Amino acid sequence: MTTVILKKGKEESLLRFHPWVFSGAIERVVLDRDYPYSSPREGERVKVVGHGGDTLGVGHFQVGSIAVRMLWFGSEPMPRTFWSDRIRSAYELRLKAGLIRKDNTMCRLLHGEGDFVPGLVADIYGDTAVIQAHSVGMHIERQAIAQAILQQVEPVRQVYYKSDDTLPFKAEIEGDKKGWLTENAGRESYTALENGLEFGIDFLGGQKTGFFIDQRNNRSLLEHYAMGRDVLNMFCYTGGFSVYALRGGANLVHSVDVSERAVKIVNENISRNFPDCTRHQAFAREAFEYMADIKDKYDLIVLDPPAFAKHRDAVRNALRGYQKLNAKAFEQIRSGGILFTFSCSQAVDKEQFRLAVFSAAAQTGRRVRILHQLHQPEDHPVNIYHPEGEYLKGLVLYVE
Repeated sequence: MTTVILKKGKEESLLRFHPWVFSGAIERVVLDRDYPYSSPREGERVKVVGHGGDTLGVGHFQVGSIAVRMLWFGSEPMPRTFWSDRIRSAYELRLKAGLIRKDNTMCRLLHGEGDFVPGLVADIYGDTAVIQAHSVGMHIERQAIAQAILQQVEPVRQVYYKSDDTLPFKAEIEGDKKGWLTENAGRESYTALENGLEFGIDFLGGQKTGFFIDQRNNRSLLEHYAMGRDVLNMFCYTGGFSVYALRGGANLVHSVDVSERAVKIVNENISRNFPDCTRHQAFAREAFEYMADIKDKYDLIVLDPPAFAKHRDAVRNALRGYQKLNAKAFEQIRSGGILFTFSCSQAVDKEQFRLAVFSAAAQTGRRVRILHQLHQPEDHPVNIYHPEGEYLKGLVLYVE
């Protein structure tokens, strides 16, 4: 195994179990004498050693600012049962949290660093697991991951692999059908239940693994506030918030997304749950264009935009975007209205987001009170040694 030797003093973060080794922390790389290549191959497992020679663990090597993503800490050999152990532990957490049941057949099974598998996510939709690799190392190990999921996760009968466009090469998918890692798998369409509501899941063409599971708890909260209200769901995508609002007794629900395809999906999901519904309309419109003149039309608005900042260099512009978007909502919402506003940008922390929303409120002069401070659900856990994993932030605000 290739050995990565750290500079003096750079082992401290690993001794605190932080799962990333940055490229600037590496002093040199030592190849095994029988190693057939002139440098480490991206995605291979490497041993990480401190400046004094102590073995710190094993991780996936990759090119970039994060040079190693740690899989295993300590000097003991990484066990052959690594994948089975990790997946069984993650599955047991979801069972104990009550997330896998007859009326809720979808949840996140593996959440990267939060489940001690950095660079990997896996979601369960009924009898199907969808895995997505955000590192080359996880891409290489996809078959072993799929087999361990089949062995350890009782409901799962088939596994789909969705390649991540951020990988530095086009994934070569194995299996009898593109994307399937299990034999005789694949159906034309899939649906799954979330808290008794039915949603269509598009593994291949949808964003992420096909559905934004991370807003489940926040959708349930919105249902609690929806009774008798006129609701606007901006950036609606598959219409999760819209479906919950209708079940909560909203007078009307308008879903808006710039994508025509998203509008088609939200209408399909409304029809699945509320056939012949007359309380819902969907519009393919750009957000600021739609919100330009909706004064006093809505008394519950949801702002759940895509990530405005995918890296730290974009944070300043992202904060301006959040301030502008929320200011528009504050200007337009009825007095006594409720605003659900979110950021899923990992590079933007919760204090920065809250300050942007505060600035938007001050700009409009509305009286605003915080009712709830929201975050990602229990199947998207945050590794206590990796606080960067806390990416979803939200506020529920009462606006006078």
